Amino acid sequence: FSHLVNSLSNVRHIYSRSQCYFDTWPRAGGGYTTDAKIGGSVKPSSYDIYCPGTTSEQAGKSASCQGCPNQTLCASGATKAPDPAIAEIAEKLSTVKHKILVLSGKGGVGKSTFSAHLAHALASDSTKEVALLDVDICGPSIPRIMGIEGEQVHQSGSGWSPVYVDDNLAVMSIGLLLSSPDDAVIWRGPKKNGMIKQFLRDVDWGDLDYLVVDTPPGTSDEHLSIVQYLSSTHVDGAIIITTPQEVSLQDVRKEIRFCKKVKLPIIGVVENMSGFVCPKCKNTSQIFPPTTGGAEQMCADLNLPLLGKVPLDPRIARSCDEGKSFLSEVPDSPAAEVYRRIVQSIQDYCSNHVTEQQSTT
Repeated sequence: FSHLVNSLSNVRHIYSRSQCYFDTWPRAGGGYTTDAKIGGSVKPSSYDIYCPGTTSEQAGKSASCQGCPNQTLCASGATKAPDPAIAEIAEKLSTVKHKILVLSGKGGVGKSTFSAHLAHALASDSTKEVALLDVDICGPSIPRIMGIEGEQVHQSGSGWSPVYVDDNLAVMSIGLLLSSPDDAVIWRGPKKNGMIKQFLRDVDWGDLDYLVVDTPPGTSDEHLSIVQYLSSTHVDGAIIITTPQEVSLQDVRKEIRFCKKVKLPIIGVVENMSGFVCPKCKNTSQIFPPTTGGAEQMCADLNLPLLGKVPLDPRIARSCDEGKSFLSEVPDSPAAEVYRRIVQSIQDYCSNHVTEQQSTT
């Protein structure tokens, strides 16, 4: 501990990620996610008085920059101009009608499972073109869940060709680029960001009705990157996945604050593992009793829509392990019925969101 104290003794200012990392990140068109501008230099909304600002000649070089997580980024000059990839991605995704992000505060709550089921459900309408993008760079599970493990991504003149599960359901994941599903992706933030940029810009998505983006848990580099790169496109919003326990809800509240901070609309919250429905008597038993009211109470407190409460069903896990659609395999299960209602709510939201966008333009 004393060694740590000595190491930090010369650090004048310590910034949290929420203060500096995203607040000073460039947007398309040269804007910044900040409302403070002093001396002609853009600064975080919660800036320290010694911060020179991201557009200053002293950005990343001033003594006050020591200890800031964005020092290297500011010193490189990258914050002084918008990333040209943002405009390229906007052009590439201009033929995608709806973009939906699936988030969770904690791992293991069924986020990737929900993303896969959402994609399957949307693609059950043969007139709709759907794609599922997995940006969980270090823990890609979508290839296994979608039953395409071992499939190869091919390069064409139009870019990378995604792997198709059905004629109208495409998937892209770093798991499809690995030589073995057991290979570990040991990357820091910049390499993760570069891969996400390639997925959005270099994949031949074609005309899509829905693009579902499965993200890793938490609020890490991948989340910042996907929001930044989609900043100049129309994103319908985020679906946040949780379980009834307070330990999960606590992290979900952080996820909600992240969405509000980066101005990402929240479509609603889904509570997974919400009781167990007996297949014989049809009664529901609480396996994980909600100690603080579960997602229902949280949504009421935060004025957010609760899209649904999906009960436990062992057949969901089995379908994922086998790479099959649970909704097709067990269409009459209580969980499948809840899924269908949730998906309908999401479709209604997207349709209304487009109408609102058109009325304001």
